[in-house]
Amino acid sequence: MIVQSVDRAVAVLEFLLRQGEAGITEIAAELGVHKSTASRLVYTLQSKGLVEQDGERGRFTIGFAMLRFAGAVTRQIDVGRLGAPLCEDLAQRLGETVNIAVLDGMSAVNVSQARGSSAIAAQNWTGQRTALHATSSGKVLLASMTEDEREEFLRGELPSYTARTITDPDELRPVLQAVADDGYSTSFEELEPGLHACAVPVRGPGESVVAAISVSGPSYRLSNRRVRQLSRELDSAAREFSGRLGHVER
Repeated sequence: MIVQSVDRAVAVLEFLLRQGEAGITEIAAELGVHKSTASRLVYTLQSKGLVEQDGERGRFTIGFAMLRFAGAVTRQIDVGRLGAPLCEDLAQRLGETVNIAVLDGMSAVNVSQARGSSAIAAQNWTGQRTALHATSSGKVLLASMTEDEREEFLRGELPSYTARTITDPDELRPVLQAVADDGYSTSFEELEPGLHACAVPVRGPGESVVAAISVSGPSYRLSNRRVRQLSRELDSAAREFSGRLGHVER
């Protein structure tokens, strides 16, 4: 049995997800109800944080409480399993090693890996933890944190893995800002000598970053110029994967 009030409340949320924002008159028209009925529904949702109202224009949008629910669902999805075909396809097209990593505490954990035809190293990173500050995936995940979370990480120890590992928080902060601005990160021999990599974010519902996709290979093959080209390939694939996870491009 369908409960009408619940059905209408869900319809309001679905409408706002599609439209981005709407007023009471538009919501009432969409539901086919009187404005007073639409108002009661919307203000009840607002009281629970599921919708928010723009103070100046009076229009309604999805609230932050919805993001908490969406984030909980996304975390339960096996990102590694869903991303495995994507890794395989990218690895075959790019000829290099492709990984998907997620944030776990203050480390990046690789949950899926595929090796392309040109890949040399046989190391399997699946299930392994890697340092956030020394890897391309880690920098993407670091850049997506709140400022408080990021500063907590930067107050901790930043181990050096090679001569090029960034271990000074003051040097790392602008790097992470550039990652946020540019939409991709790089690691040039910062984790291992001779290893270059780049990564882009995978987004879930809202703007939350739920994972990072990276491509890595030997420095002689992944030049700065090729890394920029690969970042565009990764970004296209990540957008498609993000859509499967519930992210809606605005």
